Amino acid sequence: MSQLSLAFNASLLVQDDQGRYLPATAEQILEEARRVIDLKTQRGEAFTSPELVKEYLITKLAGFEHEVFAALFLDAKHQLIQYVEMFRGSIDSASVYPREVVKEALHRNAAAVIFAHNHPSGNPEPSQADKTLTQRLKEALTLVEVRSLDHIVVGGRQTVSFAERGLI
Repeated sequence: MSQLSLAFNASLLVQDDQGRYLPATAEQILEEARRVIDLKTQRGEAFTSPELVKEYLITKLAGFEHEVFAALFLDAKHQLIQYVEMFRGSIDSASVYPREVVKEALHRNAAAVIFAHNHPSGNPEPSQADKTLTQRLKEALTLVEVRSLDHIVVGGRQTVSFAERGLI
């Protein structure tokens, strides 16, 4: 993995299909970390600060070698309804369809949404395409009375918040 290097004094082990314990791969460790963060942040969890959202999204999106576009669907009190990885792309882009985001928001009965995606390059600076997409998503969701609170780009352990930069 280009952005992640793990070193251990003692190996972490995983059990295979035959019951043998083998050293875990970096991908297995990341997948387990994502599962644990899902258990820690359950439905109804309130995102009370931008830092909490950023840490959650770093845990969910850092380490992928391809772009992933996700959405945090929230209720009227900004409590988590569901984190959904909606689109998967290549190393430097992902196709995102506003219609599908609107459908998912309505299906989840969301009052608000936070968009997120990763940059496998490690540079969290939003591109012009990211800015244009965010505006299109915001316009589409406004039509169905769902607020777009933020779009956070994750690059390694760094993030850029559109809301903090006045871009949303």
